[in-house]
Amino acid sequence: MNYLNLKLKKNSKDDMGKNFNPLAKNILGLLILLVVTASCSNNEDTTEAEDLSQDTTEVQRSAEIDQIDNILGDLVIDAYEAQEATASRTGASTNGLDSYAKDLPECVTVTVVAQQNYREVTLDFGTEGCEISGHIIQGQIVFDYTRNTEAQQIMINYNLVDFYFDAKNVIASRSILKELSNDNGNPQFTHNLSITVIWPNGVQASREGTRIREWVEGFGSGTFSDNVFEITGNWTATFVNGNTHNYQVLVPLRREVVCAYFVSGSFDVERTNFGGIFDYGEGDCDNQATFTFNNGTEIPIVLN
Repeated sequence: MNYLNLKLKKNSKDDMGKNFNPLAKNILGLLILLVVTASCSNNEDTTEAEDLSQDTTEVQRSAEIDQIDNILGDLVIDAYEAQEATASRTGASTNGLDSYAKDLPECVTVTVVAQQNYREVTLDFGTEGCEISGHIIQGQIVFDYTRNTEAQQIMINYNLVDFYFDAKNVIASRSILKELSNDNGNPQFTHNLSITVIWPNGVQASREGTRIREWVEGFGSGTFSDNVFEITGNWTATFVNGNTHNYQVLVPLRREVVCAYFVSGSFDVERTNFGGIFDYGEGDCDNQATFTFNNGTEIPIVLN
């Protein structure tokens, strides 16, 4: 009887062992699968986060080029209007600009070369740097044009010489087409956007395209600081790593000269496997913007 009981117990234990082994294997396999899945998920999350960070870094650098474009445009247009105001009153050019250009800081040296109707204007910011709208600018902007008081359009060509904007080397030879009056009755400037920017750490980006700047407020006041422009257009930014971004303005970018940043407006950004909307907000003069990816993810952007 005892022998029979012992045998039954042994057989029962063996059966449990046989049943346990497959169960244990299944549990172990499930645990391994969960660990691998979690690891893959973490890797994917990390990769996605890195991708988002990289994407927004490039978008932010493109916004820095926007700032450079804005201030370059401001300076050339301000100096051009000042020179034309001087010539209109005196009937000739001088080796500088009169009080119309009082918005240009004293650290800018302005030289005008006049030959009949041809004008060449040099804005020299020095090698030590000159503060413009909160940014340090070094080097020269040299632009020229042919005066024609009857013409509805004037082409202004300008070059940058040893030019630095907040320690970023800016290389450009560009043109601005001024129209005395567009369909809305406002002066309008069409900018060629060919430019290369090299950051101090060696990062480089180039831009090609067209930007249309409509002068919507302040024209003819004699004070450049009260001017407001609305900007439309499209352009392409190419980074040194080969990434290319295409930009299209959706809501006109509002440029108030007293503010270093766009105060409102938005544009669409498209790149392979990446896209979204860059938005400057609703009118506040600040360095805050947002970028919303096509999947709905919104990331705040702090402009330099």
